[in-house]
Amino acid sequence: MKILNLYACLGGNRYLWGDDHEITAVEWDEELARLYQERFPKDKVIVADAHQYLLDHYKEFEFIWSSPPCPTHSRVRFTQKNKDFYIPKYPDMSLYQEIIFLEKHFNGKYVVENVIPYYDPLISAQKRGRHLYWCNFKLPIDVGERKIQISSGSQEVKKLCEFHDYDFYKYNGKQRIDKIARNLVDYKAGKTILDTAMGIMTKQDTKQIELF
Repeated sequence: MKILNLYACLGGNRYLWGDDHEITAVEWDEELARLYQERFPKDKVIVADAHQYLLDHYKEFEFIWSSPPCPTHSRVRFTQKNKDFYIPKYPDMSLYQEIIFLEKHFNGKYVVENVIPYYDPLISAQKRGRHLYWCNFKLPIDVGERKIQISSGSQEVKKLCEFHDYDFYKYNGKQRIDKIARNLVDYKAGKTILDTAMGIMTKQDTKQIELF
């Protein structure tokens, strides 16, 4: 299957997808893209603006996963601890642009993943664990997302390395390592969601064949 993995980061969602698919990953951070390619050498990795790449290339794929940046939507901005720390910002509406675009123009299966926001979501989604998923198929009640309790501190990144089975200390780019580690999608949830989409697509293909 031809898969587009947008805002790919280090491929948390992709980790258990195997090598039977033709996967294109898009990531704007050159260092993250390099490490992703090192981790998944068979994937095609493109350093580009994922939002624009989706618009230009969506017709080339059968399944699209998008995880747009979440900081401007996160409830963390409004916790008592952080309320005076974060500078107020407009929510990044590219999240909803992609949801609407995929729903109206894409013929395959798609998933747009993000955090549970501090406001009521503008488009209804499927809530699973600590995340919202906008997709055009029904997710199982349990997508296998594992739970981890980690407070910020000197051991945070080390524990996240163990949790995600990846050495985040390899990263030598401009972003904070703890931020990258926290934002990685749980690989078990990534596998469950792709398996669900593939099962639905297989059923649809079978029905189409039976019609003829």
